[in-house]
Amino acid sequence: MIDIRLHLKYPGFALDVDVHVPGRGVTALYGHSGSGKTTCLRCIAGLERAEEAFIQINDEIWQDSRKGLFVPAHKRALGYVFQEASLFAHLSVRANLEFGLKRIPRQQRRVDMAQATQLLGIGHLLDRHPQHLSGGERQRIGIARALLTSPRLLLMDEPLAALDSARKGEILPYLERLHDELDIPVLYVSHARDEVARLADHLVLLSDGQALASGPIGETLARLDLPLALGDDAGVVINGTVSAYDEHYQLLTLQLPASALHMRVAHTPLAVDKALRIKVQARDVSLSLQAEEHSSILNRLPVTVIQEVAADNSAHVLVRLDADGTPLLARITRFSRDQLQLHPGQVLWAQIKAVAVLA
Repeated sequence: MIDIRLHLKYPGFALDVDVHVPGRGVTALYGHSGSGKTTCLRCIAGLERAEEAFIQINDEIWQDSRKGLFVPAHKRALGYVFQEASLFAHLSVRANLEFGLKRIPRQQRRVDMAQATQLLGIGHLLDRHPQHLSGGERQRIGIARALLTSPRLLLMDEPLAALDSARKGEILPYLERLHDELDIPVLYVSHARDEVARLADHLVLLSDGQALASGPIGETLARLDLPLALGDDAGVVINGTVSAYDEHYQLLTLQLPASALHMRVAHTPLAVDKALRIKVQARDVSLSLQAEEHSSILNRLPVTVIQEVAADNSAHVLVRLDADGTPLLARITRFSRDQLQLHPGQVLWAQIKAVAVLA
């Protein structure tokens, strides 16, 4: 478990955060610019000292202001990845990586050079210099260098913010590999919802220096009492399991968690029993009183209406649904709401196009 309690005041801004998040996987600190995300990370790293704080990373306490304990930054077993990789221009990639590796005594190393280069796909870049790398390549080198310090915690401060969409698409699969293959907890700062939905297991929503919510990503994105649900890109993430693949039509069948329900997703081949995370946008979910058999919409799920709230558009409403334990959101018009006579507890059908599911 990671416990973070921070109280810090600046002119015109106060950080007051008290959260407990899992000591494994990826926790996203998400919020608009100025919400306090980076300040949180800097306090955790020891780069800023909150006047009142308690920071515990699993079994290590890095700060306890009540006891006068403050572990300086250079003694905290962490790796820090910034927006810019800040590599040493006069050193080769190999020498940049060795700089991180040499900081750790050999007997304490948890990640070696071969593992880091394989995970980040940078073996062919070792003899180059930073000026001959793309932005995405430089950032992958920066992540590898942070991993080679064998951190107990990896801090990532908007690592994709300086990259264009093509470079982001290049680096995201490597971040997913780190999530799947390394047992190092990650605190990931971002204001990009798609990144968070793709990578995070746990979400902390920050606003004006305070944590509005903290919880598992699927449940937190589905909460209608949070501003996350109000935007046009609102939706939920679902961690399913591949149960079949139709090679002719290039369609995956994905079993929903702890349920007999399944969805079909347009996707490249994946092995049966492979885990796959999908995102379903609220605007891509339609509702019907009956299952439409003769339709191009392949996914028709029986759902129960849980809750309804007004959307940010006065013509729309947002509806939270339960699909045998899996939360879904639907954005529909008020006209459709009235035609369906929606009410909590009502059972109907959610319809989702296979090509609309983001995997």
